[in-house]
Amino acid sequence: MAAEYKLELRNICKSFPGVRALDGVNLALRKGTVHALVGENGAGKSTLMKILDGVHQPDEGQILLDGKAITIASPIEARRYGIAMIFQELTYVPDLTLAENLCLGDWPRGKYGVDWAALRKNAVELLRKEGLSYPHDTLMRSLSVSDIQMIEILKAVNHNAQIVIMDEPTSALTDREVENLFEKIADLKSRGVAIVYISHKMDEIFRIADDVTVLRDGQYIKTMPIGEVTEDELIELMVGRKLENQFPKEAVPLGEEVLRVEELRVDGVFQDINFHLRAGEIIGFFGLMGAGRTEIMRAIFGLDRYDGGHIFIEGKKTGNRSVAESVRSGVAMLTEDRRRSGIIPMRSVKENTTISSLGRYYRSGRYYKARELQEVSAACASMNVKTPSLDTHISTLSGGNQQKVLLARWLLCEPRVLILDEPTRGIDVGAKKEIYQLMTEFARKGNGIIMVSSEMPEVIGMCDRIYVLHEGRLTGELAREQFSQQAIMNLAIQ
Repeated sequence: MAAEYKLELRNICKSFPGVRALDGVNLALRKGTVHALVGENGAGKSTLMKILDGVHQPDEGQILLDGKAITIASPIEARRYGIAMIFQELTYVPDLTLAENLCLGDWPRGKYGVDWAALRKNAVELLRKEGLSYPHDTLMRSLSVSDIQMIEILKAVNHNAQIVIMDEPTSALTDREVENLFEKIADLKSRGVAIVYISHKMDEIFRIADDVTVLRDGQYIKTMPIGEVTEDELIELMVGRKLENQFPKEAVPLGEEVLRVEELRVDGVFQDINFHLRAGEIIGFFGLMGAGRTEIMRAIFGLDRYDGGHIFIEGKKTGNRSVAESVRSGVAMLTEDRRRSGIIPMRSVKENTTISSLGRYYRSGRYYKARELQEVSAACASMNVKTPSLDTHISTLSGGNQQKVLLARWLLCEPRVLILDEPTRGIDVGAKKEIYQLMTEFARKGNGIIMVSSEMPEVIGMCDRIYVLHEGRLTGELAREQFSQQAIMNLAIQ
């Protein structure tokens, strides 16, 4: 008799130094279905999937494939069992080509080593089959985050896997790319593939999932068909409490202008950018992928040089030709890609928190260690960072907790202007609200925030004004009383 489930994980337990990551977790996947795995950041979702992918070994518990107990000793062995995983933090080799990355770990062999002709042919055919127009010899480092994510998805399904794990796969995709992904998921389901789908986006879960399992603090809470639970009930199961007032925006008295940008341009990328930001204000920047949102913020922060225009901080003109100058001027920026331009993976939580404000703890050749520990502890506590200790490598934390550490880093610099580029990407609903509350508190203290987001509900819910971009140009500015999804989208597609 055929097994009822394609794969089962029973009573899985896993501990790391100082933390019990999983404690008796169960998961059962049916063939040809999408099984959503949900929970707050740090709930154990990624750890459970890394056990299924062979990255970690469980301390206790059992894994059954088609009803038979198996041991998955490595990711290579996971592939042999037909298991493929797309990680939230994209795993690719920047200086290899797209074709080489698509076959990574399984390059075709010829008589004298790698069969390069076969490798290129395989990539071209795969890209054509999936309707993607990327040249096969493109270096991965030249691609955008969304491009890389699409290639990683393609790589994962390239080997006819029977179980595909997707960890936040839409975090950097456009609406059209999300639709392409959902079409691919439907195709995989029709072929009998079981899919584990990890996401904090409730609309996606209720759209594509058949079943849902909830984890909280490393423990199994409940599994149910998606049709038997509402969004509010699911969120309550995830966070262990009712979550009300999702966007805690407050009316804050506005002060003097803290930032003005005039005629800013980077040739071939964006031009004629004019806007201002007042103390106590949160302004949003919205646009479809490729509109130039991130590029504008990078130029303001000094990550990229601009070709023309002026930037004024509290009325004073600044060149902002470097990040150091920006920070000294009172500007800080949380970038959209924490892996490539945020965290320092092999450094501790403490080091990642203080890397931009070390001058606070070194004076006249003396190191004020006690002050550093006190301020880092307070900053991480205020952000509710879940970590075994401040000496833990930041790479071992969940994506949401890494994001909180990066926010703590910039708040220690005491900026007047905080640029947040996709601040809630890959963040659970509970942590999102904590970040929104932090934004409100920061604005209440007389500072200004620029929030770049591809999630329309959060820019509507948290901003005082919204600037909309299309192909490198500002197409409109909306006051709060003018906010609507239709008004924003009309400006975004002009």
